[in-house]
Amino acid sequence: MRPPSIDAIIRAADGALAGRDHAAVVAEARRIAAVERERLGAGGAATPVELLGVQLAERLRRLGGAAPAAAGAWFRGAINATGVLLHTNLGRAAWPAAAIEAARAAAMVPSLLELDESTGRRGHRFRAVEDEIIALTTAEDALVTNNNAAAVALAVGLAGRGGVAVSRGELVEIGGGVRIPEIIRRAGARLVEVGTTNRTRVEDFEAALAEGRVKVVLRVHPSNFAQTGFVESPDPAELAAVAHRHGAIVVDDLGSGALLDTARFGLAHEPMPAERLAAGADLVTFSGDKLVGGPQAGIIAGRADLVAKLRKDPLARAMRPDKVILAALAATLRLYRGGVAQSEIPVWRQLGAPLADLERRARAVAEATGNRAVASESTIGGGSLPEQTLPSWAVAIDGRGPQRLLARLRAGVPAVIGRIVDDVVLLDLRTVEPGDDERLGRAIRIATEESDGRRRS
Repeated sequence: MRPPSIDAIIRAADGALAGRDHAAVVAEARRIAAVERERLGAGGAATPVELLGVQLAERLRRLGGAAPAAAGAWFRGAINATGVLLHTNLGRAAWPAAAIEAARAAAMVPSLLELDESTGRRGHRFRAVEDEIIALTTAEDALVTNNNAAAVALAVGLAGRGGVAVSRGELVEIGGGVRIPEIIRRAGARLVEVGTTNRTRVEDFEAALAEGRVKVVLRVHPSNFAQTGFVESPDPAELAAVAHRHGAIVVDDLGSGALLDTARFGLAHEPMPAERLAAGADLVTFSGDKLVGGPQAGIIAGRADLVAKLRKDPLARAMRPDKVILAALAATLRLYRGGVAQSEIPVWRQLGAPLADLERRARAVAEATGNRAVASESTIGGGSLPEQTLPSWAVAIDGRGPQRLLARLRAGVPAVIGRIVDDVVLLDLRTVEPGDDERLGRAIRIATEESDGRRRS
């Protein structure tokens, strides 16, 4: 048995296809026919052509953005109740409202992205965001790339065919299978390993520098793991002094790149860009998302002559972000300069949420859903502050088959993502925005009612 012809499917949907490109309509009709052919080949009953026409019209309606939630076909929003603030699988941190509005405005209208308003000629690409970076880091100049891996790759390219010295304890994998040695090799430079996995001293770098093999010293902040015990690493200022004495430059990759002191939130101090530049680094690189809390981007800040050289690198064009990202990043950075980052940037707002507020919210959601509130621990995630935790509060749901319950929560609208601790589902309130508490409670009730109904049946 064969499915209806493409023309028959299109005719069945004819009333809903006005104004649509014919080639696009035919392509989607063919996909529907292919699915029907496969189903018939497996022994299924034929679908009426009228229903296939309805499917075609609905599919085109979703793809064309006619539905309010048109993105839902490929993008589903979720409530992060895992307690992991920067959850990579959930897109890490939400943007601040100012960044969202700036991105929206940049996407909707033309802008002076690369136009000098005084001369009317081509100018430097969206200098505003780089001026914000300079103000926050005390750098002489700055450059934005599409992520921090790109920033590191561009920066180590300053070595040319020369050597890049890295401590063996910092030859890390930064996520997604990407490793520092591979980034260096792909940049065309030679990796020079110094020291040992657990202990590296300034003298280890000096030995390699004295031989004239090293053009760049790369420090890599171990932001996604921690070493304890018999460990040692060189002082940043001492290492920079030795490198400069031998004519090498120092690139300090900070990973997450905190622009607020994490110690004020009861966490270990995360190195800040201004600190490392003051300690002698020629360039620092860090992410625009993660602890900065903006869109995914990479930031290079430091000496003006080196940044100017990187800006002229042909790879810089391949690594540059678009106007929407630049606008969102600039808006995020302005929140730091305005002194409102802790209240306006979601990741910092969640980091600083008072424990008493989290307990109150957890108890309210637990009471509304017939569950219990328990003390919990949140983590930072996103390759930031490994082994650091913050006290928190969560809604605990027991006795319903934790894996099945998590699956039902994920399948709901909105999807709710939690975790299992000691066979109990925990939904941590630190990573849930207060405005989502009611939606979270409703999702819990639906998921647990389905569970109870299935158990009774």
